[in-house]
Parts: sequence; C-alpha cells; structure tokens
Amino acid sequence: MIAKIKEFVGDVSKEMKKVSWPTRAQLKESTTIVVVTTLIFTAFIYLIDWVMNLAIGFVF
Repeated sequence: MIAKIKEFVGDVSKEMKKVSWPTRAQLKESTTIVVVTTLIFTAFIYLIDWVMNLAIGFVF
C-alpha cells in the first residue's frame, strides 16, 4: 500500500513538471476576462429578470 502511494506521488511529481504554467501577465489577463464576462452576464440576467418581473406585475 505504501509503495503504491509513493509511486502515485512520484508520478504526480513527474506530471507536474510537464505542466505549462501561465505567466503573471497571462494570469492577470485571464482573470480580467473572467471578471468582465461574469459582470456582463450578471447584468444581462438582472435585466431579463427585471423585465420579466415588470411583465408579470403588469399581467397580474
């Protein structure tokens, strides 16, 4: 059991060395894109909700 755990940790270590990590600039750019996209979708969903709420309020 211990041998399998050691083998697993060794394999994970080897694979992590193959990973292509983003630079700080790439990470900032990706984070900005995610935050802006989230804000846009949030505003869109809020707008749809507001319009639907008005429409339902008008009907009833």
